[in-house]
Amino acid sequence: MSESSLTCEHLLAEAVAAIDSETPRLDGELLLSHVTGWSRTSFRAWPEREVSAEQAGYFRQLLARRVAGEPVAHLLGEQDFWSLTLRVTPATLIPRADTECLVETALSLPLPAQAEVLDLGTGTGAIALALASEQPGWRVQGSDAMPGAVELARDNAARLNLPVTVHQSHWFDELPLARFDLIVSNPPYIAADDHHLQQGDVRFEPATALVAGADGLDDLRQIVAQAPAWLAPGGWLLVEHGYDQAPAVQGLFLQAGFSAVDSRQDYGRQDRLTLGQWMGNEEHANVDR
Repeated sequence: MSESSLTCEHLLAEAVAAIDSETPRLDGELLLSHVTGWSRTSFRAWPEREVSAEQAGYFRQLLARRVAGEPVAHLLGEQDFWSLTLRVTPATLIPRADTECLVETALSLPLPAQAEVLDLGTGTGAIALALASEQPGWRVQGSDAMPGAVELARDNAARLNLPVTVHQSHWFDELPLARFDLIVSNPPYIAADDHHLQQGDVRFEPATALVAGADGLDDLRQIVAQAPAWLAPGGWLLVEHGYDQAPAVQGLFLQAGFSAVDSRQDYGRQDRLTLGQWMGNEEHANVDR
């Protein structure tokens, strides 16, 4: 086949043969859709559709980078999450589908119509923006310690025209005083010696967004211990964690004095989320409303 008559089917076959991932066909379709502007469904409807030599060259450049391990989201510069398309960069964690379970759980909680909500370690802004898109009456804020993440989350909020305020803060340290009806977080929770850090997409993501000490619980310990000072009476804390960390995280919640402590599963039926309600007491009432 001449370079002047390359078809979608031919290029996608190249991708499937070359990409070592769980979804080589999907990866190839996403790259080809990005290059051509054509929908993924069109590749099945018209597999014989011809691609220009220039487009084929660009596709193969992206394919080579994917074969080298770069995440598709970084190659495209965007990632779908919930009902949103978010800009992504190597400065932040790539939003995962399983984190949508955290959004679903948050939306199911009995919160005020004008709830005050905080997303700690917001990264791209994915969780905060998804909540704001579903609940326009909520006042949603996000925070992140990394300047690049703060800039990215603010940019995504502006692009999506969603009124989410993003602060630069290491967890609660630099936040303006407030009380929240809901605090959500997908913090780092991978142990420093976890072999998964040398595999797949996480090799290209910032370690600061992934690793949390020897057992992966350092950041969760800090968040759970400090959250009561920032929660309104009856407010909720909801966090994502590792598939095997639910018992330990539940213990942190109970030790901090939370009620109604429970864990929820992700799409793979792993215990991935833990939540608890703060009923309030004078000992922790040290943040002005």
